[in-house]
Amino acid sequence: MLLTRIVTAIIGMPFIFVCIYYGRGVFYWMMFFISFLCVYEYLVILKKYNPHTSVSLVMTAAFFVFLYFFKNFPVDKLIVSVIVMMIVLFGVEIFKENPNLCIVRISSSFLGTFFIPLALIHMVYIRNLKDGKELVFFIFIVIWTLDTAAYVFGKTLGKRKLAKNISPKKTREGAVAGIIFGILGAVICRFGFMSNILTLLNSVILGFIIAIIGQFSDLSESIIKRDGDVKDSSRILPGHGGVFDRFDSYIFVAPVVYYVLKFLR
Repeated sequence: MLLTRIVTAIIGMPFIFVCIYYGRGVFYWMMFFISFLCVYEYLVILKKYNPHTSVSLVMTAAFFVFLYFFKNFPVDKLIVSVIVMMIVLFGVEIFKENPNLCIVRISSSFLGTFFIPLALIHMVYIRNLKDGKELVFFIFIVIWTLDTAAYVFGKTLGKRKLAKNISPKKTREGAVAGIIFGILGAVICRFGFMSNILTLLNSVILGFIIAIIGQFSDLSESIIKRDGDVKDSSRILPGHGGVFDRFDSYIFVAPVVYYVLKFLR
């Protein structure tokens, strides 16, 4: 399993690095497709609630484009987006024959359609910041480092369960290793290519935040999978499961790091 994960990462990392390097439209479309696939896998996981899959995917695409391209929209884009999504979802239910459990369908559809693209577009916002290329590389490297450390140490040394009812294989030992190596990865990045961008203290702070929030975000996706009674969100990425599995850590990391960076600067 570890070898398969490594091989998949070796194949995927150059593509991701190229998209990060060129930024602008290339990185935007990469995050667009990642968000779209994450929402699709989320909807498949929760198929028992009969979410409005087709409508949700159309709204996901429209929402992501709306957030990015309509920068000078005269009113709050999030409020407008919520209202439009609610009108659409309630409208679909109004014309259905059976209204039973309609709130469950609306809620499950809305959660994926609204929050996942809203969270992940913050990676695009970070890339558009001054020194954004280095910052996005930093986030990816730290998350990959902490994920690998948590997996390896959890598998070899882990004894105490972290959240046994949510993710039975995750251990406290693995989580601690993830935090330690996440901070180390952040410090190495700082000395390697970010000495003029982050202070040592800021790199430690960001490394710690990413390590904590990243693992929290991973567990949050695990809750969704447990509810859907699935192990992986899909099998599209050998050794990693689905796109949602691979990018679950970024769901909360992206917005949190973006606003922390705004505060630190």
